[in-house]
Amino acid sequence: MSSIRIVSPDEVAKTAGAIPPLLFANLKSLYSRRAERLRQLAENHPLGDYLKFVATVVDAQSHAQHDHPLNIDLSETLKTSAATGNPPLSVKYFPRTQHWQQLLSAIIAELEPEAPEHVLPVLESLKKMGTQELENLATDLLTGEIGKVGSDKAPFLWAALSVYWAQMATQIPGKARADYGEGRHNCPICDSAPVASMVHIGTEAGLRYLHCSLCESEWHMVRVKCSNCEQTGKLNYWSLDSESAPVRAESCGDCGSYLKILYQEKDQYVEPVADDLASLVLDAKVEEEGFARSAVNPFLFPSGE
Repeated sequence: MSSIRIVSPDEVAKTAGAIPPLLFANLKSLYSRRAERLRQLAENHPLGDYLKFVATVVDAQSHAQHDHPLNIDLSETLKTSAATGNPPLSVKYFPRTQHWQQLLSAIIAELEPEAPEHVLPVLESLKKMGTQELENLATDLLTGEIGKVGSDKAPFLWAALSVYWAQMATQIPGKARADYGEGRHNCPICDSAPVASMVHIGTEAGLRYLHCSLCESEWHMVRVKCSNCEQTGKLNYWSLDSESAPVRAESCGDCGSYLKILYQEKDQYVEPVADDLASLVLDAKVEEEGFARSAVNPFLFPSGE
Protein backbone atom coordinates (compact mmCIF):
# COMPACT_ATOMS: atom_id res chain seq x y z
CA MET A 1 0.00 0.00 0.00
CA SER A 2 1.38 3.37 -0.95
CA SER A 3 2.24 5.88 1.75
CA ILE A 4 1.17 8.75 -0.54
CA ARG A 5 -2.57 9.16 -0.92
CA ILE A 6 -5.13 11.61 -2.28
CA VAL A 7 -7.13 13.56 0.31
CA SER A 8 -9.46 16.55 0.24
CA PRO A 9 -7.73 19.95 -0.02
CA ASP A 10 -8.66 20.97 3.55
CA GLU A 11 -6.84 17.93 4.94
CA VAL A 12 -3.53 19.18 3.62
CA ALA A 13 -3.90 22.83 4.53
CA LYS A 14 -1.86 22.29 7.67
CA THR A 15 1.07 20.91 5.65
CA ALA A 16 1.52 24.05 3.54
CA GLY A 17 5.18 24.60 2.73
CA ALA A 18 6.05 20.93 2.95
CA ILE A 19 7.54 18.96 0.08
CA PRO A 20 4.83 18.33 -2.55
CA PRO A 21 4.37 14.55 -2.44
CA LEU A 22 2.74 14.34 -5.86
CA LEU A 23 3.06 16.25 -9.13
CA PHE A 24 0.57 15.84 -11.97
CA ALA A 25 1.59 16.04 -15.62
CA ASN A 26 1.05 19.14 -17.73
CA LEU A 27 -0.38 17.56 -20.86
CA LYS A 28 -0.06 20.82 -22.79
CA SER A 29 3.72 20.51 -22.79
CA LEU A 30 4.58 16.93 -21.75
CA TYR A 31 4.42 15.31 -25.18
CA SER A 32 5.99 18.18 -27.10
CA ARG A 33 8.94 18.26 -24.69
CA ARG A 34 9.36 14.50 -24.95
CA ALA A 35 9.22 14.45 -28.74
CA GLU A 36 11.70 17.33 -28.98
CA ARG A 37 14.10 15.58 -26.60
CA LEU A 38 13.83 12.30 -28.51
CA ARG A 39 14.75 14.04 -31.77
CA GLN A 40 17.63 15.84 -30.08
CA LEU A 41 18.99 12.58 -28.66
CA ALA A 42 18.52 10.80 -32.01
CA GLU A 43 21.25 12.89 -33.65
CA ASN A 44 24.30 10.65 -34.22
CA HIS A 45 22.81 7.96 -31.95
CA PRO A 46 23.09 4.23 -32.83
CA LEU A 47 19.33 3.95 -32.20
CA GLY A 48 18.60 7.25 -33.94
CA ASP A 49 15.98 5.86 -36.33
CA TYR A 50 14.05 4.24 -33.50
CA LEU A 51 14.22 7.36 -31.33
CA LYS A 52 12.85 9.40 -34.23
CA PHE A 53 10.01 6.91 -34.73
CA VAL A 54 9.16 7.03 -31.02
CA ALA A 55 9.03 10.82 -31.37
CA THR A 56 6.33 10.41 -34.04
CA VAL A 57 4.37 8.13 -31.69
CA VAL A 58 4.64 10.77 -28.97
CA ASP A 59 3.42 13.42 -31.44
CA ALA A 60 0.45 11.17 -32.19
CA GLN A 61 -0.25 10.87 -28.46
CA SER A 62 -0.25 14.65 -28.19
CA HIS A 63 -2.72 15.07 -31.03
CA ALA A 64 -4.95 12.24 -29.77
CA GLN A 65 -5.27 13.73 -26.29
CA HIS A 66 -6.04 17.14 -27.80
CA ASP A 67 -8.62 15.82 -30.28
CA HIS A 68 -10.27 13.40 -27.85
CA PRO A 69 -10.57 15.21 -24.52
CA LEU A 70 -11.89 13.34 -21.53
CA ASN A 71 -14.14 14.78 -18.85
CA ILE A 72 -14.74 12.40 -15.99
CA ASP A 73 -16.15 12.69 -12.46
CA LEU A 74 -13.75 10.87 -10.15
CA SER A 75 -15.44 11.73 -6.84
CA GLU A 76 -16.81 8.21 -6.30
CA THR A 77 -13.50 6.73 -7.39
CA LEU A 78 -11.71 8.78 -4.74
CA LYS A 79 -14.18 7.67 -2.07
CA THR A 80 -13.56 4.04 -2.95
CA SER A 81 -9.82 4.65 -2.89
CA ALA A 82 -10.03 6.22 0.58
CA ALA A 83 -12.08 3.28 1.86
CA THR A 84 -9.89 0.53 0.40
CA GLY A 85 -6.47 2.13 0.53
CA ASN A 86 -5.91 1.30 -3.14
CA PRO A 87 -4.56 3.91 -5.59
CA PRO A 88 -7.58 5.70 -7.11
CA LEU A 89 -6.82 4.73 -10.72
CA SER A 90 -5.27 1.35 -9.94
CA VAL A 91 -4.60 -0.69 -13.06
CA LYS A 92 -5.85 -3.72 -11.12
CA TYR A 93 -9.22 -2.32 -10.04
CA PHE A 94 -10.19 0.75 -12.04
CA PRO A 95 -13.01 -0.04 -14.55
CA ARG A 96 -11.72 1.15 -17.92
CA THR A 97 -14.03 2.73 -20.45
CA GLN A 98 -13.55 2.43 -24.21
CA HIS A 99 -12.21 5.97 -24.42
CA TRP A 100 -8.68 4.56 -24.61
CA GLN A 101 -9.66 2.66 -27.78
CA GLN A 102 -10.68 5.94 -29.42
CA LEU A 103 -7.22 7.24 -28.55
CA LEU A 104 -5.64 4.11 -30.01
CA SER A 105 -7.55 4.54 -33.28
CA ALA A 106 -6.44 8.18 -33.50
CA ILE A 107 -2.80 7.25 -32.82
CA ILE A 108 -2.85 4.50 -35.45
CA ALA A 109 -4.50 6.77 -38.04
CA GLU A 110 -1.79 9.39 -37.57
CA LEU A 111 1.07 6.90 -37.70
CA GLU A 112 -0.03 4.90 -40.75
CA PRO A 113 0.95 7.35 -43.53
CA GLU A 114 4.61 7.52 -42.50
CA ALA A 115 5.18 4.36 -40.41
CA PRO A 116 8.18 2.16 -41.31
CA GLU A 117 7.22 -0.76 -43.54
CA HIS A 118 7.71 -3.39 -40.81
CA VAL A 119 5.35 -1.49 -38.47
CA LEU A 120 2.38 -1.32 -40.87
CA PRO A 121 1.25 -4.95 -40.36
CA VAL A 122 1.23 -4.37 -36.58
CA LEU A 123 -0.95 -1.28 -36.93
CA GLU A 124 -3.23 -3.08 -39.38
CA SER A 125 -3.58 -5.99 -36.96
CA LEU A 126 -4.59 -3.66 -34.14
CA LYS A 127 -7.09 -1.89 -36.41
CA LYS A 128 -8.84 -5.17 -37.20
CA MET A 129 -9.21 -6.29 -33.59
CA GLY A 130 -12.60 -6.23 -31.91
CA THR A 131 -13.39 -4.27 -28.78
CA GLN A 132 -13.16 -7.23 -26.42
CA GLU A 133 -9.94 -8.52 -27.94
CA LEU A 134 -8.34 -5.11 -27.39
CA GLU A 135 -9.62 -5.04 -23.80
CA ASN A 136 -8.10 -8.45 -23.15
CA LEU A 137 -4.75 -7.30 -24.52
CA ALA A 138 -4.93 -4.16 -22.39
CA THR A 139 -5.54 -6.21 -19.26
CA ASP A 140 -2.63 -8.51 -20.07
CA LEU A 141 -0.34 -5.56 -20.76
CA LEU A 142 -1.25 -3.67 -17.60
CA THR A 143 -0.75 -6.77 -15.46
CA GLY A 144 2.66 -7.56 -16.92
CA GLU A 145 1.65 -10.46 -19.18
CA ILE A 146 3.76 -9.14 -22.06
CA GLY A 147 4.08 -12.58 -23.65
CA LYS A 148 0.33 -12.63 -24.34
CA VAL A 149 0.48 -9.22 -26.01
CA GLY A 150 3.70 -9.22 -28.02
CA SER A 151 6.46 -6.66 -27.85
CA ASP A 152 5.44 -5.40 -31.31
CA LYS A 153 1.91 -4.40 -30.27
CA ALA A 154 2.67 -3.36 -26.69
CA PRO A 155 4.09 0.14 -27.36
CA PHE A 156 1.02 1.25 -29.34
CA LEU A 157 -1.45 -0.16 -26.83
CA TRP A 158 0.52 1.43 -23.98
CA ALA A 159 0.67 4.76 -25.83
CA ALA A 160 -3.13 4.92 -25.90
CA LEU A 161 -3.61 3.59 -22.37
CA SER A 162 -1.05 6.07 -21.08
CA VAL A 163 -2.85 9.06 -22.60
CA TYR A 164 -6.13 7.78 -21.12
CA TRP A 165 -4.66 7.39 -17.64
CA ALA A 166 -2.87 10.74 -17.87
CA GLN A 167 -6.10 12.47 -18.89
CA MET A 168 -7.81 10.99 -15.84
CA ALA A 169 -4.95 11.66 -13.42
CA THR A 170 -4.84 15.36 -14.28
CA GLN A 171 -8.54 15.65 -13.34
CA ILE A 172 -8.19 14.33 -9.81
CA PRO A 173 -9.71 17.10 -7.64
CA GLY A 174 -7.93 16.36 -4.37
CA LYS A 175 -4.45 16.96 -3.06
CA ALA A 176 -1.88 14.41 -1.97
CA ARG A 177 -0.62 13.73 1.51
CA ALA A 178 2.49 11.76 2.41
CA ASP A 179 2.10 9.43 5.37
CA TYR A 180 4.89 7.73 7.23
CA GLY A 181 5.74 4.34 5.84
CA GLU A 182 7.11 2.69 2.77
CA GLY A 183 5.42 1.31 -0.34
CA ARG A 184 6.60 4.03 -2.71
CA HIS A 185 8.00 2.04 -5.62
CA ASN A 186 4.74 2.06 -7.57
CA CYS A 187 2.70 5.11 -8.56
CA PRO A 188 0.23 6.25 -5.86
CA ILE A 189 -2.26 7.18 -8.59
CA CYS A 190 -2.36 4.07 -10.81
CA ASP A 191 -0.04 1.54 -9.14
CA SER A 192 2.26 1.28 -12.18
CA ALA A 193 6.04 1.07 -12.09
CA PRO A 194 8.19 4.16 -12.67
CA VAL A 195 10.14 4.68 -15.88
CA ALA A 196 12.93 6.57 -14.08
CA SER A 197 13.53 9.03 -11.28
CA MET A 198 14.51 12.66 -11.68
CA VAL A 199 16.20 15.21 -9.46
CA HIS A 200 14.43 18.49 -10.19
CA ILE A 201 15.46 22.11 -10.55
CA GLY A 202 13.16 25.11 -10.01
CA THR A 203 10.58 25.06 -7.23
CA GLU A 204 11.40 21.43 -6.36
CA ALA A 205 15.16 21.96 -6.68
CA GLY A 206 17.20 19.05 -5.37
CA LEU A 207 14.16 16.84 -4.75
CA ARG A 208 13.86 13.43 -6.38
CA TYR A 209 10.62 12.30 -7.98
CA LEU A 210 9.76 8.99 -9.59
CA HIS A 211 8.02 9.37 -12.96
CA CYS A 212 5.11 7.02 -13.68
CA SER A 213 5.37 4.94 -16.85
CA LEU A 214 1.59 5.01 -17.34
CA CYS A 215 -0.24 8.09 -15.97
CA GLU A 216 2.81 10.42 -16.17
CA SER A 217 2.41 11.58 -12.55
CA GLU A 218 5.48 12.03 -10.35
CA TRP A 219 5.81 11.21 -6.67
CA HIS A 220 8.44 12.20 -4.15
CA MET A 221 11.10 9.75 -3.04
CA VAL A 222 14.02 10.76 -0.85
CA ARG A 223 17.46 10.46 -2.38
CA VAL A 224 20.03 7.82 -1.39
CA LYS A 225 17.30 5.25 -0.84
CA CYS A 226 16.45 2.30 -3.08
CA SER A 227 13.25 3.11 -4.95
CA ASN A 228 12.41 -0.59 -5.10
CA CYS A 229 12.99 -1.96 -1.58
CA GLU A 230 13.59 1.33 0.30
CA GLN A 231 16.88 0.15 1.85
CA THR A 232 19.82 2.54 2.08
CA GLY A 233 22.88 0.45 2.87
CA LYS A 234 24.10 -0.99 -0.43
CA LEU A 235 23.52 1.66 -3.10
CA ASN A 236 25.91 2.26 -5.97
CA TYR A 237 25.75 4.76 -8.83
CA TRP A 238 26.78 3.99 -12.39
CA SER A 239 27.37 6.23 -15.39
CA LEU A 240 28.88 5.85 -18.83
CA ASP A 241 31.34 8.71 -18.74
CA SER A 242 31.76 10.68 -15.52
CA GLU A 243 30.18 11.31 -12.15
CA SER A 244 28.74 14.52 -13.54
CA ALA A 245 26.70 12.66 -16.19
CA PRO A 246 23.04 13.74 -16.28
CA VAL A 247 21.89 10.10 -16.48
CA ARG A 248 23.04 7.56 -13.93
CA ALA A 249 21.78 4.24 -12.63
CA GLU A 250 21.17 3.64 -8.93
CA SER A 251 21.68 -0.03 -8.05
CA CYS A 252 20.80 -1.74 -4.78
CA GLY A 253 22.77 -4.64 -3.36
CA ASP A 254 19.91 -5.53 -1.02
CA CYS A 255 17.24 -6.34 -3.66
CA GLY A 256 19.43 -6.59 -6.76
CA SER A 257 17.50 -3.97 -8.74
CA TYR A 258 18.41 -0.69 -10.41
CA LEU A 259 16.62 2.43 -11.64
CA LYS A 260 17.90 5.34 -13.72
CA ILE A 261 18.20 8.71 -12.01
CA LEU A 262 18.25 11.89 -14.12
CA TYR A 263 19.69 15.21 -12.96
CA GLN A 264 18.09 18.37 -14.35
CA GLU A 265 20.84 20.49 -12.81
CA LYS A 266 23.33 18.77 -15.16
CA ASP A 267 21.06 18.94 -18.20
CA GLN A 268 17.82 20.90 -17.87
CA TYR A 269 16.35 19.10 -20.89
CA VAL A 270 16.53 15.54 -19.54
CA GLU A 271 13.22 13.74 -19.94
CA PRO A 272 12.41 10.43 -18.22
CA VAL A 273 11.11 8.37 -21.16
CA ALA A 274 13.45 9.82 -23.78
CA ASP A 275 16.67 9.74 -21.78
CA ASP A 276 15.95 6.29 -20.39
CA LEU A 277 15.46 4.98 -23.92
CA ALA A 278 18.59 6.69 -25.24
CA SER A 279 20.82 5.25 -22.49
CA LEU A 280 20.37 1.52 -23.07
CA VAL A 281 24.14 1.06 -23.08
CA LEU A 282 24.02 1.99 -19.39
CA ASP A 283 21.37 -0.69 -18.82
CA ALA A 284 23.64 -3.28 -20.42
CA LYS A 285 26.54 -2.22 -18.21
CA VAL A 286 24.54 -2.44 -14.97
CA GLU A 287 22.85 -5.70 -15.96
CA GLU A 288 26.29 -7.21 -16.66
CA GLU A 289 26.99 -6.54 -12.98
CA GLY A 290 23.99 -8.70 -12.05
CA PHE A 291 21.30 -6.10 -11.38
CA ALA A 292 17.74 -6.28 -12.75
CA ARG A 293 15.83 -3.30 -14.09
CA SER A 294 12.88 -2.26 -11.87
CA ALA A 295 11.49 0.24 -14.40
CA VAL A 296 9.05 0.07 -17.31
CA ASN A 297 9.68 2.09 -20.45
CA PRO A 298 6.60 2.44 -22.70
CA PHE A 299 8.75 1.88 -25.78
CA LEU A 300 10.98 -0.89 -24.50
CA PHE A 301 8.91 -3.96 -23.70
CA PRO A 302 10.71 -7.30 -23.51
CA SER A 303 9.71 -10.07 -25.89
CA GLY A 304 7.99 -11.89 -23.01
CA GLU A 305 9.36 -15.23 -24.10
